[in-house]
Amino acid sequence: MSVLSAARAAAPLNGTVPSLRRVARTTPGVVVLVALAVVVCCAVAAAVCVADLNHRIAEHNTVLQRSEPFAYAAQNLYAALSEADAAAASAFLSGGIQTAAMRERYQQAVAAAAAALTDVTAGATDEDLRTAVADIAAQLATYTGLVEAARANNLQGFPVGSAYLREASALMQNELLPGAEQILARDLAAVDAGQRSVGSVSTVSIVLLSLLLIGTAVGSWILARRTNRQFNLGLMVAAVCVLVAITWIVVATRLAAADIERSRSEGTARIEQLAKARILAQRARTDETLQLIGRGDITAGEQSFQAHIDELLAQLDAGPPAAVSGIQRWTASHQKHVQAYLDGDYPAAVSQAIGSDPGASAAQFGIVEAGLRDEVEKTRAALREHVSTAGRALAWSPVGTLVLLALAGVATVLGLWPRLKEFL
Repeated sequence: MSVLSAARAAAPLNGTVPSLRRVARTTPGVVVLVALAVVVCCAVAAAVCVADLNHRIAEHNTVLQRSEPFAYAAQNLYAALSEADAAAASAFLSGGIQTAAMRERYQQAVAAAAAALTDVTAGATDEDLRTAVADIAAQLATYTGLVEAARANNLQGFPVGSAYLREASALMQNELLPGAEQILARDLAAVDAGQRSVGSVSTVSIVLLSLLLIGTAVGSWILARRTNRQFNLGLMVAAVCVLVAITWIVVATRLAAADIERSRSEGTARIEQLAKARILAQRARTDETLQLIGRGDITAGEQSFQAHIDELLAQLDAGPPAAVSGIQRWTASHQKHVQAYLDGDYPAAVSQAIGSDPGASAAQFGIVEAGLRDEVEKTRAALREHVSTAGRALAWSPVGTLVLLALAGVATVLGLWPRLKEFL
């Protein structure tokens, strides 16, 4: 192509920009530019706001359908493992002939741990978590094998049975429970992160809508100077729609945030506290029975028991009252069995620790465990209810925001079209 031909081809393009500038300086050009600017800003704000609100609703659904159930499964795993250890020690302490109830309690705890482990495995989304779950599965098999070896030797009256049981309990306390605690902490952190995402401030959306409202006011001022009309009904309706959208988003997200905060304080944090309390109670129960199984110096066992009880009471400073009073009666019963043991009356000490007397340690520990378990269920229900309420506050906000901003764009076009027709 020759230089002359290229120049001729470029001439229309070079002339376009000055032409557009001349049009933009005219009143019809200003009307068109204001309309385009407001409509484009409405479209961008709608896209951003709807995406943000849909993300919050998706996070809300994830908390209810995935994060919280997996955290609950991890809490069940943690509690079931510790309960199995306490039940195994109690069953062993009962002598060569275990009662059916004791044996069943241990088997149920192991079955509950296996079921919870299956649920936790379904929620293992990263390599570290899957590795932790696999380690617990392998160690649980080892643990049950040691318990069965202890039981078999105990039935035959071989003293080595107690060594097997102590090894099993050490595996539980040093490997299985810390692994389960790690999984629970990560799952609770995921629940908390999801809750915070639902209840966070919609900063970007509010800023965009505020800029849109300011842009609408500026457009009205420009048109007022150009057309000598003080108000444009279309832009006024658009401004009202944007203002309503801002109000809707602020109110919906603040209501959701309030419910989410309650779900975190009354739910997530409380469940973590109660889960720790259940484990402390189970560990104290294991200390109590292992003292008697060892038949030696119980000083170290007593120190461990008392440390777990003190920490347990600290965790339960806000109740439940039944569990707290049960701990006090349990401690009193424990002192009786310790005194019997120190006095050389081993059968009386064992009877006080695992006997069927309603005032003995076994019954009081059962009251504590039942109270904590019930409180966990109540707390979980409260958590889910608060999160559900937050979801209801956000439910229609994406659709409502989209409709309002679409109306704002349509109102702008309909309001400015008569002004534009005056110059056509």
